[in-house]
Amino acid sequence: MKTTESQDKSPVEVQNISKHGIWVLIKDKEYFLPHEDFPWFQDAKVGEVCNVQLLHGDHLYWPDLDVDLEIGSIEDPKKYPLVARKRD
Repeated sequence: MKTTESQDKSPVEVQNISKHGIWVLIKDKEYFLPHEDFPWFQDAKVGEVCNVQLLHGDHLYWPDLDVDLEIGSIEDPKKYPLVARKRD
């Protein structure tokens, strides 16, 4: 099915994936999530990274990766001092 301008656009979309991180567009604002700060995406499959949902207007969820992030933790990481590490 072809998407048209009149159809609803998802409020969240992965715009780019590189060896350095991912770019996510959330409600017309772009964010960069570097792999050094968000390691869960580094070795993930493209389909897993692109399958993202915006919940409650401020919460990102990647169901295939079981990753939850508040938008605030991307905007101002200093307010979120606890950092999760990727499991080996």
